[in-house]
Amino acid sequence: MMKRIGVLGSGGGSNLAALYDHLRELRESGSASGAVPEIVLVASDQKGAGALERARKWGVEAAVLPDRGANARQLENLLREHRVDLIVLAGYLRMVPRSVIGAYHGRIINIHPALLPAFGGAGMYGKRVHSAVIEHGARVSGATVHFVDEEYDRGPIIAQWPVPVLRGDTAEALAARVLRVEHLLLPRAACAVAAGSIRLDENGRISHPPTVTHSPELAFNLQPESDETIVEGIDRVLTDV
Repeated sequence: MMKRIGVLGSGGGSNLAALYDHLRELRESGSASGAVPEIVLVASDQKGAGALERARKWGVEAAVLPDRGANARQLENLLREHRVDLIVLAGYLRMVPRSVIGAYHGRIINIHPALLPAFGGAGMYGKRVHSAVIEHGARVSGATVHFVDEEYDRGPIIAQWPVPVLRGDTAEALAARVLRVEHLLLPRAACAVAAGSIRLDENGRISHPPTVTHSPELAFNLQPESDETIVEGIDRVLTDV
């Protein structure tokens, strides 16, 4: 069980807030089957990041990393000092140092606003991703949570959820639709990894990869759905091994 989560972000921190709220709800409801992880550290390469402001409001340690990306030793010391078990990248735009990736093999995850491996890689973040999706004529986009390795957006995929690209969509409209799914997907994937139900084996592969069958009750529905329906589907993706 990975009980202590460190979050790295560069922006406003809406995915951080979704994770924080999900963990709080699990704790208050008593519905979790085991100990509920907690966020013990939020760090950003942007001193004015909203993610840091959120952390301070919650009483969570907030740390500023160097503007040009984290010095490997500084980041390692920060993570060690706070005894971080699992690193969650939530809108973090810098490459994580290789030494940190090595030290936290199988314990760093990221959320990306597209269905990887499409529309990923260096420089593909935020509006750029959604503009590229629309420009290429894709009919389906979505969100992906994956383990982090030495390449941008190339680590093993933990879970994905699709989002339709509608006729006449703007990058802003598609971004809002994808972000809604990100807020539901990331917390549940993070909890699955923290609990050890999804993990990497010694070969760097997901030991029990989540699968989706094609039975009607598990079929992806690209029509507007309730949050409850999306959550039910996400939970099945994460547990159907």
